[in-house]
Amino acid sequence: MSGLANVLAIVAVVALVVVRQFSAQRIGDQKRWWLLPAILLYVALRNDGALDPHHEALSALMLAAGVVVGLVTGAGWGWTSRLWQEPDASVWSRGTKATAFVWAGGMALRVLLAGAALLLGIHQGPAALLVSLAAMLLARSGVLVLRARGLREERGVTADAPSADIPWATAVTMGKGRA
Repeated sequence: MSGLANVLAIVAVVALVVVRQFSAQRIGDQKRWWLLPAILLYVALRNDGALDPHHEALSALMLAAGVVVGLVTGAGWGWTSRLWQEPDASVWSRGTKATAFVWAGGMALRVLLAGAALLLGIHQGPAALLVSLAAMLLARSGVLVLRARGLREERGVTADAPSADIPWATAVTMGKGRA
């Protein structure tokens, strides 16, 4: 994948994520909630640029820091999202104002990491950003799936409820609901 294609893919995924952050999303209880993050990670690792060959140790440290920022941002996103259960036992999620602050903080940390890498002379390609984005989506989806399961159990609904029939779980949700 070329550099321009990588940038366009990153912009498209981030735009999708930001738009869906404040849209109601149905949360399924599928085992494939990790699929979109896995695809992003595959695309990132398939391309060169995750590590700077001239600064391997420092670029690995910056990549690890980006993954940590992604995991923390994703977990914060998942924990600050509002969950509710509809009468049909489906569980829905929507971002809150706190979610927007988590996002802003995560993006600010990501920009600081990129600036630090630039000051240290470390070249980070789009692959590093894709890895961080994959970590964020993985943490967010995992937290939401766990919270949805807890909500269902609290209300006595099993995983065989109608809400478990939606593919792609929380990473990309096709339906819209009311808030």
